Amino acid sequence: MEQKKEEEVLRLIISKAWEDINFRKSLVSDPIKAIEDLTGAKIVLPEGKTLVINDQTDKTKVYVNIPSEPNIEDIELSESELEIIAGGGQTVWPDLINSLFPALKNYIIV
Repeated sequence: MEQKKEEEVLRLIISKAWEDINFRKSLVSDPIKAIEDLTGAKIVLPEGKTLVINDQTDKTKVYVNIPSEPNIEDIELSESELEIIAGGGQTVWPDLINSLFPALKNYIIV
């Protein structure tokens, strides 16, 4: 599936979950079936992986997802990131944190 179609499917899933509480419950309890029933798209996960959907619609809460720890062996740094690290400069953590938790930074006061 090309990227544009994937984005359309994701928008459809999210908007349907916002509009329809029953679909949202179904999405949380059996995400693959709910997505396939709604879109007709086939969900094929890599072996050993599962799809987890968390309902984060409660506006009284701030949600933070803890990503899996990256496999250092698989990380490829850009030339500029390598230069920064080689020169003893800043690490790539600020960019990583900002990309993973964009909303959280609005609530952190240092």
